[in-house]
Amino acid sequence: MRRFALFLLTAGAVMSAGSASFAQGTQQTINVLKTDVVKVATGFRATKIIGESVVNDANETVGKVDDIIVADGKAPFLILSVGGFLGMGTRLVAVPHEALKVQDKKLVLPGATKDTLKDLPEFKYAKD
Repeated sequence: MRRFALFLLTAGAVMSAGSASFAQGTQQTINVLKTDVVKVATGFRATKIIGESVVNDANETVGKVDDIIVADGKAPFLILSVGGFLGMGTRLVAVPHEALKVQDKKLVLPGATKDTLKDLPEFKYAKD
């Protein structure tokens, strides 16, 4: 009888522990892509890019990186602040990350001028 009571106690503990693991809901799977972390580490951090000046091929400053936006899991866009003086009259424009090049540790937007960037549609943040 004593063994039977011990068996019931053990079985109850195992059953209650087993049901607790199912209390978390359905299983989830995550697709993981292997990444060359050494290559990634040689890239630029967002905190280092935001605030940096953007120049054209003539080394003229045409804007400043205000933000970086990733939309729909696609390649990022750099939000540039262009025009204005001392923060007054500036406008934001979105430029695909692929359009910029890094040369001599500078962000270069080939072919850009202040006027061509001012002519781009104004970027406005979505309301949350």
